[in-house]
Amino acid sequence: MELRMQSHHWEHRAPDWAAAAVCGFAAGAAVMVLELFWSTMVSGGSPWRTSHMVAALVLGPDALQSMKFSIGIVALALATHYLLGVVFGLVLAALIAPFKLDSSAAMVLLTGALFGLVLYLFNFYGMVRLFAWFAELRGGPTLVAHLIFGMAAALMYWQLERRAADQ
Repeated sequence: MELRMQSHHWEHRAPDWAAAAVCGFAAGAAVMVLELFWSTMVSGGSPWRTSHMVAALVLGPDALQSMKFSIGIVALALATHYLLGVVFGLVLAALIAPFKLDSSAAMVLLTGALFGLVLYLFNFYGMVRLFAWFAELRGGPTLVAHLIFGMAAALMYWQLERRAADQ
């Protein structure tokens, strides 16, 4: 019986970009549903608050004046959120593939969790300098949502990616 250890050193291996984009999109959708559930059922806030905050990334702080439903705000927030989900899915795949972090479900889940943590810190402690209104979203529920995003995107990528031998 031969025992092989997986090496996680860098290797020139291109990610499956299509799988990465789909995974980022799908994980972003899952997080949106969780946020909608959390804001209405658990915290008792407006279900449109996060939509207005995300739309304000494009429209500026004026989008925060009213937290009422607006089809334009919601559509822009969805488009922005999905675009960011796809971009972050691509970044995650660009980290997973060349370091062979897809060697097992446990490794890819750990990678996704760490990515979600870094993404949370980047968004809510780095980007908040440009978009101050996101500071109020800091906390446990948002951190958990980012961990779920990272883990879901990584696990889906692990399942969907076409490896070199499969192509």
